[in-house]
Amino acid sequence: MPYDFQAIESKWQRKWTETRCFEAKPDPSKEKFFCLEMFPYPSGALHMGHIRNYSMGDMLARFLRKKGRNVLYTMGFDSFGMPAENAAIKYRTKPHDWTLNNIDYMTKQLKRMGYSYDWNREAITCLPEYYRWNQWIFLQMYRKGLVFRKEAPVNWCDTCGTVLANEQVEDGRCWRCHNPVSKKNLKQWFIKITDYAQELLDNIEKDLQGWPKRVRIMQTNWLGRSEGADLTFRVPELDCGIEVYTTRFDTVFGVTFIALAPEHELVRRMMEHMPQDEAEAMGDFVRKAAAQSSIERSDAGAEKLGFKTPFSGINPVTGKPVPIWLANYILTDYGTGAIMGVPAGDQRDFEFCRKYGIPVVPVVQPKDGTVLDGDTMTEAFTEHGIVANSGRFDGMTTEEAIPAMIEWGEENGYCKRTVTFRLRDWLISRQRYWGTPIPFVHCPQCGDVPVPEDQLPVRLPEDVTVKEVGHSPLLDLPDWLATTCPRCGGPAKREADTMDTFFCSSWYFDRYCSPGDAERPFERADVDYWMPVDQYIGGIEHACLHLIYARFFTKFLADIGLIRVREPFTNLLTQGMVIKDGAKMSKSLGNVVDPTEIVNRFGADTVRLFILFAAPPQNDLDWSEKGVEGSSRFLGRVWRCVEENLATLKAHRGRIVPMGELDEDALRDFKRKIHTTIRDVTCDIETEKQFNTAIARLMELTNSLTALKETGETADSLRAEAVEALLHCLSPFCPHIAEELWEMLGHQEVISTAPWPEADPAALVRDVATIVVQVNGKVRARLERPAGLSREELERSVVSDPAVQEKLAGKAVLKVIAVPDRLVNIVVKG
Repeated sequence: MPYDFQAIESKWQRKWTETRCFEAKPDPSKEKFFCLEMFPYPSGALHMGHIRNYSMGDMLARFLRKKGRNVLYTMGFDSFGMPAENAAIKYRTKPHDWTLNNIDYMTKQLKRMGYSYDWNREAITCLPEYYRWNQWIFLQMYRKGLVFRKEAPVNWCDTCGTVLANEQVEDGRCWRCHNPVSKKNLKQWFIKITDYAQELLDNIEKDLQGWPKRVRIMQTNWLGRSEGADLTFRVPELDCGIEVYTTRFDTVFGVTFIALAPEHELVRRMMEHMPQDEAEAMGDFVRKAAAQSSIERSDAGAEKLGFKTPFSGINPVTGKPVPIWLANYILTDYGTGAIMGVPAGDQRDFEFCRKYGIPVVPVVQPKDGTVLDGDTMTEAFTEHGIVANSGRFDGMTTEEAIPAMIEWGEENGYCKRTVTFRLRDWLISRQRYWGTPIPFVHCPQCGDVPVPEDQLPVRLPEDVTVKEVGHSPLLDLPDWLATTCPRCGGPAKREADTMDTFFCSSWYFDRYCSPGDAERPFERADVDYWMPVDQYIGGIEHACLHLIYARFFTKFLADIGLIRVREPFTNLLTQGMVIKDGAKMSKSLGNVVDPTEIVNRFGADTVRLFILFAAPPQNDLDWSEKGVEGSSRFLGRVWRCVEENLATLKAHRGRIVPMGELDEDALRDFKRKIHTTIRDVTCDIETEKQFNTAIARLMELTNSLTALKETGETADSLRAEAVEALLHCLSPFCPHIAEELWEMLGHQEVISTAPWPEADPAALVRDVATIVVQVNGKVRARLERPAGLSREELERSVVSDPAVQEKLAGKAVLKVIAVPDRLVNIVVKG
């Protein structure tokens, strides 16, 4: 009978659906396990990166069900976002229709792969029943003081026509299209994620030990905690102050200028107090700097450009005036948008001062005794050293001086000890159509007014045509925009900005716990049972975006009493990319392999097997059609191994031959191979997460099975035992063929829910151990001895062996070191 994978896979996918064997329900009698992959954007079709991600998750979910866990494993779609608008323009369709059509197609692909999702829990973020709760959560944040709206310079991507959060700008470029990002002043909505910065940092080492170290380091660096001091330089002419932050208060005596970002809020006020020609010149400089991307301005090697203002700030420590400049290398995104310029201790400040003739005053001298002169220095001295030109603190090391000077500064009112973070408040406004409407209205009388909860959801119009990138069609819908103020009842306008789509993905795992709940985002009892996610699987590219936002959401939801846990993901697995022809698979490179085509040719089980076998999960995987063909051949061997011996296997099904009844070495070795395979595959999946080595062990067991020449009742019983162990261990990887062969053997229950086999301890004990014999640390022999000898028994047996005696002839034995079942080292003299 041929291995007809198409018929077999279709059959079992239908049976799993009919029997509803993967539906998850809370069961206090079982240990729960929430297995989750990062849900996909419905871009149109699955790619091999998706297949790799989901094959890992499904394999783990199937394994744990067999191990007796109550597994929650489901799927949804992160279905709002810019690509739908761009596709709608390109294909002259509506984002709503394009998105739902893609979801339908991708769902069929996922089901054809045989993934064991509980589809009753599906969450689609672009549907009102989901995004209603985005709006509700947003309003809870507003009521807790975490939401605010202000005009601010924001990251603007012309290509995408939208604002980007700081986390979405990578090296000055848009995270999605990779084009340069500029600055633009807009009134925007923010969430005060910074209120949680310290807890987000503290919990990394305390609660995220199940995450890769690399991701923990990335999050630590992104949060960017630093300790220093705030100080204010008064500007008498403007009757205001300039706030700066420094981690090196020991350099405060060396400040020779103040630099503001061109977008600093004080710039406009300065221009109002300047002669018109000077104000126009300053305005030209500001526009020129704003035209540069962040990467151009912040690059260490880029040209430093400045504009000297007619104003000065008073150094609070020295009381002396310091000139105020605008500088293109100062950004509003970091710190206060203003710095105290210490050119002797900062290379960028040094280059700026040399260009514009600003004095350089060394206040830290090297510890080796070298004396720095501000007139002759060729570069800044940025190391720790000895404090100089700083009054009472001269002669102290900088390590001693920094805390002492901050304490002195606080006592005298010069500064305030401060902890700051690189993390900034989360800008969530997007000037896009296809997203969650922000639930606010703008009233001429009342200002910004939240939409009452009983009026949620604020529905996004679906019958909408997007005509151009960067222009939201919501602005062209007067009937949608026009509304009444919930507070005064007067005419008002809806907020036309939509939410950053990372809002949707920051809590979707909670929604999976309570599918379809119409009264609340989720039921407390459900999330308390299922959360946290025990194993999360996804790309490392989300380390400083989605993962930080999801952690913040979880802490907030815990603070308002909706959930118990404060961290969403206990363990994180970041899988490598799928590579073809030396590059990541990409449509633009023309190296994409269509999963549907490969499944049509080889079957879902073959694709799953190859993609889990070709590389360890964390490593990149090189696509190889020869590798796919090899996986197909292996499954063919497994099929023939059962099908050609079916009568014998059925006749001996269930009979277990104890190790003690096996007299022949070959049969004892074969029995041991069965159970070491069970033990090692279990460890590879459950503990080591090395799925490729687990498959290699199953291939070895198959080789041993086909190589067994012994005949008779005992041998046939062992063959049946080996086949059943093989099918059990293979089923999480290749569930369709395992189910079919399991049924052919006469089993009534499906193998997907049958218990995972346990390794027989008696079968794991080795009969013979190979002992390495060393003389003075050099290998001189290898001997076989009965396994399990004590140290004394092993020492006597080895030292008295004729071959070893020959090596010891004429030498005095000083010491013998014996390691049972492994090694004997004989120390001799002479």
